[in-house]
Amino acid sequence: MKEIEKEALRLGPRERALLAEHLIGSLDVEDDPDAERLWIEEAERRYKAYKEGRVQAKPAETVLREAREKYK
Repeated sequence: MKEIEKEALRLGPRERALLAEHLIGSLDVEDDPDAERLWIEEAERRYKAYKEGRVQAKPAETVLREAREKYK
């Protein structure tokens, strides 16, 4: 496992991001009947918190810029 991690860290930022996307996507298990319902419930909870003013939104451009700066 450590060897795979070392190899992945040698990739450039764009390649690591693509690899991470593929790995995370592989975790979506279609056999889990509750997965979709749980994601919908989470999305609804977050949207309600936003509408009630309990969380503040940021423009996508700001979020992406901050992420790029953090993970350079």
